[in-house]
Amino acid sequence: MIEARGISKRFGDLQVLSHIDLDIRQGVVTTIVGPSGAGKTTLLQILGSLSAPEPGGSVRYDGTEITAMNDRTLSRFRNANIGFVFQSHQLLPEFTLAENVAMPALIGGADRRSAMNRAMKLLDKLGLSPRAAHRPAELSGGECQRAAVARALVNSPKVVLADEPSGSLDSHNRSELHRLFFDLRDTMGATFVIVTHDESLAADSDCVVRMADGRIKEITVK
Repeated sequence: MIEARGISKRFGDLQVLSHIDLDIRQGVVTTIVGPSGAGKTTLLQILGSLSAPEPGGSVRYDGTEITAMNDRTLSRFRNANIGFVFQSHQLLPEFTLAENVAMPALIGGADRRSAMNRAMKLLDKLGLSPRAAHRPAELSGGECQRAAVARALVNSPKVVLADEPSGSLDSHNRSELHRLFFDLRDTMGATFVIVTHDESLAADSDCVVRMADGRIKEITVK
């Protein structure tokens, strides 16, 4: 589904990624693991079109080359095809949970009723519908992260990219969030690429990409 070829990235004199080739399969959970400074987050940002690789590198989604798109086309593509979940949920404090989840659909041009209907269906699926009218400050960290997953899914993207999504959670909420990823894979055919230091999540994933020093050292497919 995603084909990354020849991905390199340099910041000044620092070579962060060197000649990465990676394929992401549809409908699986792929984890990217490795020590701090390995280049995991930079690779995730390039896969998600938030950063561009050095010239010569390419990222394709189902054969569509995204690294050659202009900013406006890329923004539309990103909104329609890629969901993001970060370590901090980044929910907007002035909006309700349902409004936060609906936001990518509204940005994509959906009318408010349609966007809110999509958001409520996802909140119901994730067990959050009783909290739909609450604002983020009234919710637990685990509830906010589950809502962030719902927001990432609201446009039915090709892939959800997550950067240490459980890093700020306690062990119970971490386990619940990890279980949610696999439930969504099984029930919705969702595709996840997750940067994590959590070896238990990596052990359960369908594919593990191990990185060090800006390179892929090993790929394990289960």
